[in-house]
Amino acid sequence: MLSRHFLRSKVLQTIYSAKTDPVDINTAEKNFKQSISRLNDLGTMQLAALVHIAEVAGVMLDEAQHKFLPTEEERNPNFRLRDNLFIQGLAINYDLRRHTEESKINWGGVDYDQAFRQCFAALSKLPEYKAYLGTEQTFETDQQFALNVFKFIVNFEPLCEIIYPQSLLWEDDYDQIAQYNFMMMKTLDNTLDEATAVPLVHDARIEKDVEAYNFARLLLLSAMRHQDEVEQMIRKHLKGWEYDRVAFMDVLLLNMAVAELTEFPSIPERVTVDEYIELSKEFSSDRSKLFINGILDKLIIELRSAGKIQKSGRGLFDPSLLANETADEEEI
Repeated sequence: MLSRHFLRSKVLQTIYSAKTDPVDINTAEKNFKQSISRLNDLGTMQLAALVHIAEVAGVMLDEAQHKFLPTEEERNPNFRLRDNLFIQGLAINYDLRRHTEESKINWGGVDYDQAFRQCFAALSKLPEYKAYLGTEQTFETDQQFALNVFKFIVNFEPLCEIIYPQSLLWEDDYDQIAQYNFMMMKTLDNTLDEATAVPLVHDARIEKDVEAYNFARLLLLSAMRHQDEVEQMIRKHLKGWEYDRVAFMDVLLLNMAVAELTEFPSIPERVTVDEYIELSKEFSSDRSKLFINGILDKLIIELRSAGKIQKSGRGLFDPSLLANETADEEEI
């Protein structure tokens, strides 16, 4: 399941795109849905790469075995990677094969062959690979090594250079999706076969995934509907600072923060404030966290007074704490 922090970042990117290349709210919603769908394509591509590297290993070892003058090692190859029990379970899995076909992924194409051959050649030189060849074959041993292979191939630069250009934001999303896949594969056990459920990055079959997506979708729609209203609120609280000088990304973050504060009563104010400060560190300027801190302080007080924030439970936000934090950081 995608974290809400990551989904907030995808909403931010969608709103940014909608503002810089203006589209209506319905188109922005469609673009967001497509961006999440494309994350599934990226996740499937990474898993399919793990299956394919085992196939390439088998082909290359077989080719070496049939050289005119093979070495002793080449005459007696060890096909452990090709026959890895965990990877073979993925290879026959219905979910993964269906997702691969739907995403139109074909790692077996000529364009990719050289990169995968380079990857296996580099992998086969590692001490960990040689140690693996000498271990007893069990599902657990093969699974652990397959996870190590996965980490190796998703960081193998020639393969990354093939994947990144296929979608505008994939380079930014790549590590997050790889981490998801790694953790997901750790949960699979020796019952892995063609019928095992192998979930997508965002899987409509999983209730928590649907809930997380609906959170992000509502956040997007609310933020876009109330942009003008929030802009007026921000202008009112600027002291000695022209609105045109405010970083564009900071305005978008504040807009999203207000939407979250007013539309999601179950999310504590403290969580929302912390999330948008973190997003400002990732997507805006060095001093944005101070600006976001200060303006959110004022906006929360205004929204509370207007009865637009209705929260209950733990984690309620105390603006006085925010003011103190801001003052301390400015002194540094």
